[in-house]
Amino acid sequence: MTRLLQLDASARPGLAGTDEHGSLSRRLTHRFATAWQARQPDAVVTRRDVGSTPPAFIDQRWIAAAFTPPEQQQPWMADVLAESDRLIDELVAADVLVIGAPLYNFGMPAALKAWVDQVVRMGRTVDYDESRPDDPFTPLLADRPRQAVILSSRGGAGFEPGGELAHLNHLEPGLTTVLEFIGITRIHRIAIEHQEEGGEKLAHSITQAEHRVDALVAQLCEATYERQARTA
Repeated sequence: MTRLLQLDASARPGLAGTDEHGSLSRRLTHRFATAWQARQPDAVVTRRDVGSTPPAFIDQRWIAAAFTPPEQQQPWMADVLAESDRLIDELVAADVLVIGAPLYNFGMPAALKAWVDQVVRMGRTVDYDESRPDDPFTPLLADRPRQAVILSSRGGAGFEPGGELAHLNHLEPGLTTVLEFIGITRIHRIAIEHQEEGGEKLAHSITQAEHRVDALVAQLCEATYERQARTA
């Protein structure tokens, strides 16, 4: 049995092509999760919609609580960190993290950044050892293989690696930095472009992205079967 965490960050609540003004990134995450469950009916999918219900922004109280050793924490600190604990528990449990995120102003939506700030936490997802100044950080989610899939949508085109606008794309690179920092290094990325232009170019980009999603699901499911067989 595998566990998927589907994280949607679009401000648009519906699915493009189904709902009026629906989200393209949500369309891809929905397709990924549906295809995965078709191949693995016993898979558990946890859905976290940060686009419609954003996590709280961290503040001074959160920082004070997060950087206080557990044995020294005051009762109020547990309440402050409760949301962070829930989000981290979901992430730690997941075998596959599926992030649906549009490119907003060259980066990730604020709601997704709020999630990042809640889950990157000393003692839970990363450790720090000052006695090793050359390499002080230990990613705690490197304890077992996890996959991350970033499914994005962009108004324009050319933001992919090697594209003429790649230097303006801080979404996938930013997420990759964060995920690798906490120990998730198997990262896949698929994007839809030409959303603002629309027409045939958008339709073609959607078709290509959906085909890539289907192929990635097949690839990762096959790898899951092989890993389970080796450990059986």
